[in-house]
Amino acid sequence: MSCTTVLAGRNATNDHSTMIARTDDGSFDVKKMIVVEPSRQPQKYQSVIGHLTIDLSSLTPMRYTACPNVDPKKNGIWAATGINAANVGMTATETITSNPRVLSADPMVRYQKAQRRGEKDIPGGIGEEDIIVLVLPYIHSAREGVLRLASLLERYGTYESNGIAFNDENEVWWMETIGGHHWIARRVPDDVCVIQPNQFGLDHFDLEDAFGEQKEHLCSADLREFISAYSLDLNQGGAFNPRDVFGSRTDMDHIYNTPRAWFMGRYLAPSSHSWDGPDAEFTPESDNIPWALVPDRKVTVEDFHYLLSGHYQGTPFNPYTNQNTGKRGMYRSIGINRTGVTSICQIRPGLPEAIRGLEWICFGSTTFSAMLPVYPNVPRLPSYLSNVTLETSTENFYWASRLIGALADPHYPSCIQQIGRYQNAVATKGRELVLTYDRLFTENPEEKLLQEANGELCKMARELTSETLTKILAEASKQMKNGYNLADN
Repeated sequence: MSCTTVLAGRNATNDHSTMIARTDDGSFDVKKMIVVEPSRQPQKYQSVIGHLTIDLSSLTPMRYTACPNVDPKKNGIWAATGINAANVGMTATETITSNPRVLSADPMVRYQKAQRRGEKDIPGGIGEEDIIVLVLPYIHSAREGVLRLASLLERYGTYESNGIAFNDENEVWWMETIGGHHWIARRVPDDVCVIQPNQFGLDHFDLEDAFGEQKEHLCSADLREFISAYSLDLNQGGAFNPRDVFGSRTDMDHIYNTPRAWFMGRYLAPSSHSWDGPDAEFTPESDNIPWALVPDRKVTVEDFHYLLSGHYQGTPFNPYTNQNTGKRGMYRSIGINRTGVTSICQIRPGLPEAIRGLEWICFGSTTFSAMLPVYPNVPRLPSYLSNVTLETSTENFYWASRLIGALADPHYPSCIQQIGRYQNAVATKGRELVLTYDRLFTENPEEKLLQEANGELCKMARELTSETLTKILAEASKQMKNGYNLADN
């Protein structure tokens, strides 16, 4: 599934929180946000795509949030993202690229249906459908998340190439799969932001640490042997760049992937690097755009929303520009029409454990949708987030957001100001409520306060979303092609 990921270490953010964020860009998948209590976690997990059964009965799950598909029968759960009761966040997965050298050496583990009577089906491996459910309820730190998923990959394999992010109060980890069974993971440095489109991302890795103290680098136990046995190392001069070894370098990357990294890097570090003009250090089609950058200023949730709403605004590639640049819409935008859900898992230091995690949720195209904060450590979420059906309805945040986007997109110049006001209003009022309930809960730590807070947050979002939908509908109606202005009113 094509997505975009942004990560930030604790010294790169304005409040020293760690943040991981991703757009879940499916095929217009209908999404909801729920809480999964331990009693609802399956003891025997059955995947849909891989036809794999995994016994979880010996493990003790925790409460966690998830953003699953409303229709699980279609392709499985696809829980996407969440924060658990131990304040560990996770987003899974970012579909990444590989190359034929890797995929032939360690083939993907795909489901094989029996061809003859008496034969048995051969299960496939795990994938994006499964990973949140199999990992997030059982981990107590970001590092532990890497190790649990690693054990599953090594045992069952995977049928796709994926990148996965984990965060806790102190650390952010990024993990990438290599072929069917191998993997690599790195702790995100505290002072950087990671910019990750649908491409193998890691461009630096310390093998000595990974096979020594393992402070900031982890990988498959046989990774060195795997690289050597199949002559995978393309690096020169003794450096080790995993992107060159395990990733791709294609013309399609220059249309689909590298431009997104360029746009995000251009926003985060406009002074530290040159991004425009004939002498630019990096262009939209550069293969060496860094995986991680120290931002020119501390980043915020609002910065993450802007990045994940990106459509090359301020450049000739903006699909909404009125200028005939000859380059309009030539690259894949970050804020795309088919996004189901976007989340920012934020783990905040210095607060009581029950409110340390804050999950920011946005449904539909991020360009036109608002980002709403939610307290995840509660037994259930308001119906505005969780009670989503396959039928279109203005009674929930998902469908109302999708309607706003679909109506505003063809009338971008006349609607975008209303969209900006809406997004800012939800963020401002959301922050006001979080500040209030952080203080109230710190003074009187009762779970009912968090449920009350989520109720107030959803009430606010519902009012502003409904108001905005009405305004956007009115503007779109005025611009219908069957209008006529010969004094017929």
